[in-house]
Amino acid sequence: MAEVAYLSLGSNVGDRAANLAQAIARMAESGTVGRVSAFYETQPVDLPDQPWFLNCALALETRKSPADLLKFILQIESEMGRVRTRRRGPRKIDIDIVLFGEHVLDEPGLKIPHPAMHQRRFVLEPLVEIAPEARHPIIGKTARELLAVLPANPVVRRI
Repeated sequence: MAEVAYLSLGSNVGDRAANLAQAIARMAESGTVGRVSAFYETQPVDLPDQPWFLNCALALETRKSPADLLKFILQIESEMGRVRTRRRGPRKIDIDIVLFGEHVLDEPGLKIPHPAMHQRRFVLEPLVEIAPEARHPIIGKTARELLAVLPANPVVRRI
């Protein structure tokens, strides 16, 4: 049975918009890409001394399991040239599973919902654009409700 996963994509190395577009196109190999948000330019959060990101969110209807989807995502990141040299450092592409149906998983390398999604404006603003009523299965609030309580900083601007 197909389920809907919500993904957050980001890039801050090279042609950021082209990197996101390429990753979005590749995601169609793992299911049906539904709504895709606009691109948002975002201030780096955890490691501020790096280029700004472009971020977006997408809905993916997939028959893959969460673990299989993660494997596919890691393959895309690798094929697109992502090099993991510094945690939260600059990256050509970053794809995170934010929500996956009603799944709650806490396994090595795979945590669903994404453990920091409710604290990240760069995740929630694009997600609210495409799925404002998507509900966090642990906190019980919608993406719109989670975004409403976040501070205005760091900067996230739609382009």
